[in-house]
Amino acid sequence: MKSNVKGKDREIGPQALFSRKSAEAFVGFVVLSIIGISVYFAFLSTDLKPEGGYKVTAQFTAVDGLVVGSDVRIGGVKVGAVTDQKVDPQTFKAVVTMTIRSDVRLASDTRVRIGNDGLLGGNYIKLEPGGGKKSVGDGAELRKTKDVISLGELLERVLALVREGPATQSPEL
Repeated sequence: MKSNVKGKDREIGPQALFSRKSAEAFVGFVVLSIIGISVYFAFLSTDLKPEGGYKVTAQFTAVDGLVVGSDVRIGGVKVGAVTDQKVDPQTFKAVVTMTIRSDVRLASDTRVRIGNDGLLGGNYIKLEPGGGKKSVGDGAELRKTKDVISLGELLERVLALVREGPATQSPEL
């Protein structure tokens, strides 16, 4: 018994086969182009672009949850980004490098804290501008820092308070 498949393959000529491959290549090109354009617009609509401005550093004992790319904010408004983290070999403190927009001038007495975006959110740098007249420039170090309190450490403190019980007991009525 002979199969009809061979007979059908003979009916497809080289021109029909070529046009089918061309159509598949064209559809593949269109799909890849759409994906590329989508990635391009997604990149434009996010804040993944490199920040322009000047760099400042700050030293912390702990920077738990802070990553390169984290926001730097003043009053909740993003004014920069964390660009680098490293450990100082002499002090063993975390040195955080930030890029601040050039239109934002920081005073030398600016306080630097690590804020938290909620229970599941990440951490960010919170700048609290001081009242000083002298502004910092590129490469300056902000010295007034406050370390982050990790969630585990905070829970330990709460549990210790719960175990101790109330400080004063109210009289029973």
